[in-house]
Amino acid sequence: MQPTSDLSLLTLLIDASIPVQVVMLILLGISVLSWTYIFSKRAALKRANDQTKRFEDDFWAGGDLSVLQQAVATRRSEHGALARIFDAGMTEFVKARRANGGGDALLDGPRRAMRATYQREMDSLESHLNFLASAGSVSPYIGLLGTVWGIMHAFMGLSSMQQATLAAVAPGIAEALIATAIGLFAAIPAVVAYNRYTNEIDRLSIRFDSFIDEFLNILQRQVR
Repeated sequence: MQPTSDLSLLTLLIDASIPVQVVMLILLGISVLSWTYIFSKRAALKRANDQTKRFEDDFWAGGDLSVLQQAVATRRSEHGALARIFDAGMTEFVKARRANGGGDALLDGPRRAMRATYQREMDSLESHLNFLASAGSVSPYIGLLGTVWGIMHAFMGLSSMQQATLAAVAPGIAEALIATAIGLFAAIPAVVAYNRYTNEIDRLSIRFDSFIDEFLNILQRQVR
């Protein structure tokens, strides 16, 4: 390793050893994917919250449920997850009534249909969260691997020098620490986003659960 007085970030990245560069490229890829999922999930959750609020307003406005279902069925993607849960339950309820069902058995179909749709919607909302969790937990260790290798490389280079100086070892240590910094840069936003989005999804889940129970109560009153 030849001593260098240029400790600029670009120079350190270019002059880093191949294993450290590979670690940095992996972390860069993780960071790019994390930010992509962070922005896409933020937009998806904002849309889900807006659609849920609009449907709740329409549902509790007291209009005809059949008319509301027809409006939802024509544009399922535009009305959101809660509207699709309602549509699944209402469709099964109408089918059961046409089949001359009665009593509590009349509500079994709507309950199962809404629970199945609820699970699909939750799976969709939770997509890519596992990647953010993994990125947040693994990235610092990947960066640490690059740091350990870089420091080892720096000290091994000193063995061929007659006199060890700070100028000789500083570039190797600096490039090693950059790997840790990039690992933290990839991990911190992923952890923050994961915690925030998990909390938002939990709140949506509670709203969906409450709606299913309340809607089943409404259907039960219609059966009597």
